Amino acid sequence: MHDKIDILILKTLQSEGRIAMTELAERVNLSTTPCVQRVRRLEREGFITGYFAKVNPTTVNRRLLVFIEIKLLNKSEAVFLQAKTALLLVPEVLECHLVTGEFDYLVKARLAGMAQYRQMLGRILKDLSSVAEAKSRIVMEEIKETLALPL
Repeated sequence: MHDKIDILILKTLQSEGRIAMTELAERVNLSTTPCVQRVRRLEREGFITGYFAKVNPTTVNRRLLVFIEIKLLNKSEAVFLQAKTALLLVPEVLECHLVTGEFDYLVKARLAGMAQYRQMLGRILKDLSSVAEAKSRIVMEEIKETLALPL
């Protein structure tokens, strides 16, 4: 990792991605030009991979949050590639992870409601011919959701 100033820059940008460079520089006790240079270096080195707006799911009719556990029939490289390719194309899927344990993939999706969920799950099962089992977990209450990493 880099020095304390880089860490402070990263912490600040994680919580305030739209902060003006002059204000960021002030907070980390640098002048603007060296601060901007550090941010650009952190971007080039892959510490910062992007900036985005966090959209309230309720305002865009995506109230239903669901996690799906997918277990495959067999574990060949071709099957994993087929699953990866198919799941990358599902727009409702926010995250997809190949995991260890009782199932192979953990999928996080946001949808308008149960009808849309049922349609999405049907498409996934149709596109993934090697699914042995799919279990769903409907979120009743979101306790914490963040992309900020502890530094």
